[in-house]
Amino acid sequence: MASELIITFRETLEAALVVGIILSYLTRTKQDEYKKYVWSGLGAGLLLTAIGAYLFHVLAGGFAGRAEAIFEGITMLVGAGLLTTMILWMIGQENFAKKITSKVDSKLSSTTWTGLFLLVVVSILREGIETIIFLNATLNAAGLSFGLALLGIVLAIIVSYVFFVSSYNLSLKNFFMVTNVLLILFAAGLVAHGVHELQEASVIPFVVEEIWDINPEVVVEGEYPALHESGSVGGIAKGLFGYNGNPNLLEVLSYFAYLATVLFVWKKKTN
Repeated sequence: MASELIITFRETLEAALVVGIILSYLTRTKQDEYKKYVWSGLGAGLLLTAIGAYLFHVLAGGFAGRAEAIFEGITMLVGAGLLTTMILWMIGQENFAKKITSKVDSKLSSTTWTGLFLLVVVSILREGIETIIFLNATLNAAGLSFGLALLGIVLAIIVSYVFFVSSYNLSLKNFFMVTNVLLILFAAGLVAHGVHELQEASVIPFVVEEIWDINPEVVVEGEYPALHESGSVGGIAKGLFGYNGNPNLLEVLSYFAYLATVLFVWKKKTN
């Protein structure tokens, strides 16, 4: 649990920062006449995201049996891939605001409002579609709390507001460092769970079906020990980090292979 909060918080924060930086830049450069195109782009981006969410729901609901397992497995792997590209892109983005304002300058220099409008639309739509895929993967992997997802959006709006009110004194570098680590662990869990779904669909072999089993035995129905996958500790670890008390060999190998690869790339990018 709580993975949906982290995802919606992170994605909403990035979108809010983009919009906020653009609006702040237009204010400082006394180009308020362009703000209406930013707000129009925000509205269009949200509308397109809602349409995308509906279409994705219709598509996902059309599968059953083996096809459903394949779809869920692919969705989880795609979600992990998108998370990874987002994380690696954010690493070292100390000049995030400068890069956004540079894009705004290039759009405004073309003396057309469409460039600025499309910049906002694409930024919002990208974050929105990624969020849809991530939340669907979370739903399939460990269930989904829409309340936590909504809380993440609200918290992101508050943090972005505080960021701009404090005149950029709030350090986002350390914040993104912490969330990057959490999202890497979450993505690793998606990879392992995606592999498991494809194994259930007989796309990938099991090889060794169970290499250990540390799920405590349930003595009373509905009452799970803390370390059980449905217990107080195990349930949180499953939702956040892909915890599995009785994994198969390829699940474990894919989990740690993903972690090793991402951490290696991270180290290369920060050196």
